[in-house]
Amino acid sequence: MARNIEIKARIDSVERVAQVVAQLADSGPVEIAQDDTFFRCENSADRLKLRTFAPDRAELIFYRRANSSGPKESFYLISPTTTPDALRESLTLAWGQAGRVRKQRRLFIVGRTRVHLDRVEELGEFLELEVVLKEGESADDGVAEAHALMAQLGIGSGQLVQGAYVDLLRQQAA
Repeated sequence: MARNIEIKARIDSVERVAQVVAQLADSGPVEIAQDDTFFRCENSADRLKLRTFAPDRAELIFYRRANSSGPKESFYLISPTTTPDALRESLTLAWGQAGRVRKQRRLFIVGRTRVHLDRVEELGEFLELEVVLKEGESADDGVAEAHALMAQLGIGSGQLVQGAYVDLLRQQAA
């Protein structure tokens, strides 16, 4: 299982932030269309999603992280699949769907941090940082790195959001 530090923030413009990130990035941008189907989990900190990229390419992703705003540690496990429709149907029958999120993601790499600039259908534009932690590394090191990158990108604590996109969609619908 891998670990990282994550933050998510609402932004006013993917294009504006992309200009700043491009100056810092070691690689990118890479454009990625993602269709995420979330399945029900008993523990509110757990998420299980099927991320589909194409009819024959997807990843089943389990992750666990606190439901709080600000940088937080996340544990995750990724399992590739070439049969996303059959897997979605099986998991839906077994666990039930918790929601679906469709987004266009622009990915940059800054050092060991994945910078995602997301346009999420029905929600708007977001920045997500994922600082990949080394084996045995303190979460505090990743949090410090996330805060430093937030400052460089002009992201304030008032922009941080809590929860996954699927949670935000549910809240918006309520």
